[in-house]
Amino acid sequence: MATLLLTLLSAALLASIATMHVEARAFFVFGDSLVDVGNNNYLATTARADAPPYGIDYPGRRATGRFSNGYNIPDLISQSIGQSESPLPYLSPAMSGSKLLIGTNFASAGVGILNDTGVQFVNIIRIGQQMQYFQQYQSRLSQIVGAEESQRLVNEALVLITLGGNDFVNNYYLVPFSARSRQYSLQNYVPFIISEYRKVLMRLHELGAQKVLVTGTGPLGCVPAELAQRSRNGECSPELQLAAGLFNPQLTEMLLSLNSEIGSNVFIAANTQLTHYDFINNPQAFGFVTSKVACCGQGPYNGIGLCTPLSNLCPNRDVYAFWDPFHPSERANRIIVQQILTGSLDYMNPMNLSTILAMDSQT
Repeated sequence: MATLLLTLLSAALLASIATMHVEARAFFVFGDSLVDVGNNNYLATTARADAPPYGIDYPGRRATGRFSNGYNIPDLISQSIGQSESPLPYLSPAMSGSKLLIGTNFASAGVGILNDTGVQFVNIIRIGQQMQYFQQYQSRLSQIVGAEESQRLVNEALVLITLGGNDFVNNYYLVPFSARSRQYSLQNYVPFIISEYRKVLMRLHELGAQKVLVTGTGPLGCVPAELAQRSRNGECSPELQLAAGLFNPQLTEMLLSLNSEIGSNVFIAANTQLTHYDFINNPQAFGFVTSKVACCGQGPYNGIGLCTPLSNLCPNRDVYAFWDPFHPSERANRIIVQQILTGSLDYMNPMNLSTILAMDSQT
């Protein structure tokens, strides 16, 4: 009797989910630690943020796997598009049933465009695997809402992808005379990873993505980790700055070329390097006391090693542009997302997120 009741309840739940038409737009996230919300918690890897003081300003002061003191970029975008909650990490056991309807997050700290990026982290979800999980997700969703509704949800969803930084800091420049730096000059490496990224984005489009925000790298040479290793007087690393300066314009050019080929503005280039520059060059204008020293860390600029319970920890995270040696604070993330929402063509090409949402509300 109990088994029959459970079966009937399960069937009723599935039926109610199947009849739901998703009102809030679904949101899918791919990429690295800048957008990971906890997938790596479920993997045997050192690239994790599941212990304090990570999450010190997150609701409940919980370390969730976000590389932030609080909310990260996907959380803030999710809030901006009217979602009641941020999509869960795909590997979370709670990622089932109605949770599938709001989208999911496939990002994994340490990954890059290339499969050999982040090898030191061992078990991470490389971008090809993230795409395979996206296929698997769609199959699971179809079983609940049917193939037609599943396809509609994916086609109408917003997608965010953040890759590229690790292909420099955790690959090309990871060690002196790295394999990739022996294989390519920087001027040849950048077009190579751009061409590989193009394949990733085409695959994403083939899997149904129609509106994709693609963030560039930040100013790689200015993060506290690189200042600690490469800077004598607090100046940004010229070599890593050159890398970012080559990568970001070529990324935008490639995205606009893809849009032209597809015949639609599927891919939106978010110039996060320029946004970072705004508060790195003039932190006081944004209410930061420093854009060089991380809030959590140790050594010069608090840029050495990981953020741990034993690290130096600033009392007020809102006045630091960087939370840890590599990642922006929640407040810096809010500035980045504001530019994604309302930024001019210099920041968002060919349009910002507010324009996308306004256009979609008219269709």
